[in-house]
This record gives sequence, structure tokens and C-alpha cells, in this order.
Amino acid sequence: MTALHTPNADQPIPLDQPLPHRKTLREWLTPLSERSTVRAFVLLALDYALFFTLIAATVLFESVWAKLLCGTLAGFVIGRLFVIGHDACHQSLTPHRELNKVLGRIAFLPSLTPYSLWDTGHNVVHHGYTNLKGVDFVWTPLTAEEFSALNPVERLLQRAYRSGWAPGLYYMIEIWWKREFFPNKTHMPTRRPIFFKDSLMVSVFGVLWISVVASAAVATDQSVGLALLMGVVIPFFFWNTMIGFVVYVHHTHVKVSWHDNKAAWTKAAPFVSTTVHLTFPFKIGAMMHHIMEHTAHHVDMSIPLYRLKQAQAKLEEMLPGRIIVQPFSWKWYFETAKNCKLYDFSRECWTDFRGAMTSPVRGNLPPAAQA
Repeated sequence: MTALHTPNADQPIPLDQPLPHRKTLREWLTPLSERSTVRAFVLLALDYALFFTLIAATVLFESVWAKLLCGTLAGFVIGRLFVIGHDACHQSLTPHRELNKVLGRIAFLPSLTPYSLWDTGHNVVHHGYTNLKGVDFVWTPLTAEEFSALNPVERLLQRAYRSGWAPGLYYMIEIWWKREFFPNKTHMPTRRPIFFKDSLMVSVFGVLWISVVASAAVATDQSVGLALLMGVVIPFFFWNTMIGFVVYVHHTHVKVSWHDNKAAWTKAAPFVSTTVHLTFPFKIGAMMHHIMEHTAHHVDMSIPLYRLKQAQAKLEEMLPGRIIVQPFSWKWYFETAKNCKLYDFSRECWTDFRGAMTSPVRGNLPPAAQA
């Protein structure tokens, strides 16, 4: 859609005016798209130093609780490294295309994420068709009819995924295992040699990671099983929980719609209407490399992570009332998990597992929520 009238390009767009074309929104953010190679190297080196230090600490510390803390923090740092790789995959980390590919592959290693497969699933599918059922596969809600047609094990898994307690289980099974780590033809019909090479590369890293931690445990006369639990399993599972949570809250909200009709999806301006800006206290968002400033990222993927905060602020200034800004709380999170089980595409609303409506029908939402 295009704006009917904009008196001044620097003036906010009133709610009674149509949303400007995406090109216009990107023009607002153009001054923030400058990328720095030096900054990219510093961020990558810092996070890798943190990662290796924390993994080493899981072996060096004697206290189980200290090992557990360091393993958990290592998982968080894997998430930070992943965000750097995510930027590289979007070509927003440095101005150099081939360098981004190299840095992205390096940043993705601790999360065992094959770069080329993530590029295809995330850049092409998720960003190209955000919240369009049948194309976007990230946290796609089932309908009541689809849920009832599942076998008992599949229904149990869906209940676990949507409980709020198992975002890591969802991501590990439905995204990483099925679609990223040597995926089969069902989940990745396109077969490219680079997919296998990238999967092999992260496999080699994983084997080396396990081998080094196990060898360190033997050298220090510790339990190999405990060392692998604290230095490999917990970091990897925490990372999966972190990314599963992040992608869930980015696109799941009672005010966020899913679509099964491409024309309706296009009309809804999905780069704004299907994303949530989740805010946190204590600069937690900054510690996650500002990945939660997600509307700005979907509007313009060329904005580097270190400028997303300013880009998000600019969008919210220019589009007052249109962007879903949600202060995080565990109460909100589990209420969302309770309300957003399935989706009714005919009524355009979220439902529980029995098909009972749990969110306002799209047409009955206030204009700010509909934008």
C-alpha cells in the first residue's frame, strides 16, 4: 500500500493513513545501514573468547554449580555468536559479501548451524513469506482440524511445544534436526552440494568440541560424562531453548495474525504486522545483540545488529500505534502460550486446542493492533 498524503517526509504517519510502501520505510532507515568490518571482527572475537573461556571453566571449576552456571552462560554466548552469523547471512555484518559468508560460517559453528541451509530457510522462506502458512515453517500454528488429525504422539509433542516450557525441544526437533542438519528430501527438496558440505563442517566442529572436553576431563581426572553434560549438552540445549524462545516471541502474540491466503497476507504488510518488538529491563536486549528489535530487522535486513536499536526507535517514531511493542514478563509469556495454541484462519484468531477462540477476531481489533 502507498500513503495517500504525507505532508512531510519526516512527520509520523497517522493511523488513518495507509501504511507507506516498504521502500519508503527503508528510506527512513538508510542512514543506519552502514556496516563496519572492524566492528564485526571485534564482536566475533569477543564472543568467541567468551565461549572458549566458559567451556574451559566447565572443566576447570570443581563445583558442580559453577560448572552448571558456566555451561548455561556458554549457551547464551552461542546465541550471541548466532546473531552475528545471522547478520552475516543477511549481508549486514560487513560491506564485503564473501567475507560475510566466511564470518557467518565461523559464527554459526558453536550452534552447529549449517550456513547455507539456514540462509535458504531463513532468508528465502521466513523473511520472504513471514507468517504465511504453507510456506513459512517457523512456529506455524495448526488448525483445530489439523491438530485432531495427528496421532497421539504428534499431539503430545504439539502440546509440549505450545506449553511455553519447551521452546528448545521445538527448535531442536522441528528446525535444527529436520531442516538444518543433513535434512532429508521431505524437508529440503532442493539438494545442493554446499548443503552437505556445511552440515559436514558443523559436524566436524561438534566432534572436535566433544573430543576436547572429554580429553580435558580425562587429563584432569574428572568424570567424562559430567564434563560432556556441563561443557557440551547444557550449552547446546540452552542455545536451542534460547533461539526457540526468541523466534516464538518474535511472531507469536494475540495481536499477530497468520495467513493462509497470499493475497490477504500481502495486503497485511507482513514486514510490520507479523513481528513483535519485545522489550526487556536491565539491557538484556543489548546482551542479545539487539535481535529483539525485530520489526526494524524485518523491514530492512541490511541494518547491522549494532544499529537495530536506533532503527527500531525510528520506525516506532514514524509509525505510532502500528508496531506491537510488548514489555516482557513471564506472566505475559505464559498467557501467550496459553492463548496461542492453534489458529483459525477463517475467523483470523488464535484458539485453544479445542478450537475455542482465545484472541479477538482480526476485524474487531483496534486500528493500532490491525496495522
